[in-house]
Amino acid sequence: MNILLANDDGIYAPGLRAMRKALCQLGNVLVVAPATEQSGVGHSITYLTPLTCKEIYEGDSFHGWAVEGSPADCVKLGISELTPQPIDLIVSGINGGLNAGINVLYSGTVAAAIEGAFFRIPSIAVSLEHDPHADFDAAAELAVRLIRQIVAQSHSEAELFNINIPTAATLAFRAGKSPEVHCVPMGVERYGDHYIKRQDPKGRNYYWSTNDPPPKPTDHETDLNALAAGFITITPLQFNMTKQNVLARMPGWNLNANEPNGQS
Repeated sequence: MNILLANDDGIYAPGLRAMRKALCQLGNVLVVAPATEQSGVGHSITYLTPLTCKEIYEGDSFHGWAVEGSPADCVKLGISELTPQPIDLIVSGINGGLNAGINVLYSGTVAAAIEGAFFRIPSIAVSLEHDPHADFDAAAELAVRLIRQIVAQSHSEAELFNINIPTAATLAFRAGKSPEVHCVPMGVERYGDHYIKRQDPKGRNYYWSTNDPPPKPTDHETDLNALAAGFITITPLQFNMTKQNVLARMPGWNLNANEPNGQS
């Protein structure tokens, strides 16, 4: 199996290093990652300026390609230009910080996986809860066990999954336990719309985004409350944003370009 590994934390990120090492259990791994951190850039791509790539070595060993671009750029360029053989699987991560709830829409980590799905390649994003002592090696081992099972079960070439691993799961793993895995929808409750207002030394106002207020609790399980309970979450995603049930009703609306009430 040929695996393309990307991320949004940059080519030197510890999560990428741990994921690469663990993925070698499944096949050949090619790293194509941003040269610098690209967190929160979503699915942006570079098309007004050229993409610069640099080969990165660790001693005499080739580590991967560093791309002066976004996570989506890395996957697009990796598949189109940098891989000598066809890619069978895209993995993005491990991100330092969860990508759950509506953060999925902002995430460069998830965007890299979505880009892989555009190419009809199975794609999986992996994120670990932010912690000063984050155990990326444990998270990588857990992720590879799940990725192996997902690949075996998937029947569509374009399957896309988002895996989130809480700190509690890595602690349980280190204690010799098997963390619970919940397959859940992403939460869609709004949060993180609070800003701290301050002034810089020149008296200019600036605003710093926070994660407050927290999302409101729901009466059904989502990735957000499952992660809060210490469970690993897996969410199948899709990039086709068409709202099919509304589209099916729209022909009956008889929409036209004329002004209402026959006015012209």
